[in-house]
Amino acid sequence: MKRKFKLLTPFLFLMIISCKGVSQEKEVANTSEKEIKPVYKVQKSEAQWREDLTDLQFYILRKAGTETAGTSELLSNKEEGIYVCAGCATPVFESQYKYNSGTGWPSFDREVEGNVAYDVDYKIGVKRIEEHCATCGGHLGHVFEDGPRETTGLRHCINGAALKFIPSSP
Repeated sequence: MKRKFKLLTPFLFLMIISCKGVSQEKEVANTSEKEIKPVYKVQKSEAQWREDLTDLQFYILRKAGTETAGTSELLSNKEEGIYVCAGCATPVFESQYKYNSGTGWPSFDREVEGNVAYDVDYKIGVKRIEEHCATCGGHLGHVFEDGPRETTGLRHCINGAALKFIPSSP
């Protein structure tokens, strides 16, 4: 019996160490590499942004905050015109694409192409597509795929405080 065990010992040893496969190894993020952040045309220090924006605009545009639903003066605005970034005046949405989504935030079914940039946001534990101004990087809101089916199917859910409205000329 002892002889059989001695013969099996090397075999058992090989079996045990061979069980550790590459599939069990976890990839470790390289923390030495810095995250690459985009460079925007409009660059200001935090102090300059605080001076140029209201407290609510700063909270939303620079800290990716969210205004309370139903509080935006632009929510029920039905005038014709253009909505620009409150941080840098880049046109981001047009009034003809605004609609009442019932969410409590100004909603649009499309953006001004090229003036809105996108990123992935997991702040609430689920994947969301964040929208920000392509010129200054200011946080605008999020885009969802539950918009009007007869147009784009998208709902750009935007913080009103991140926008300024410029009415069309008569």
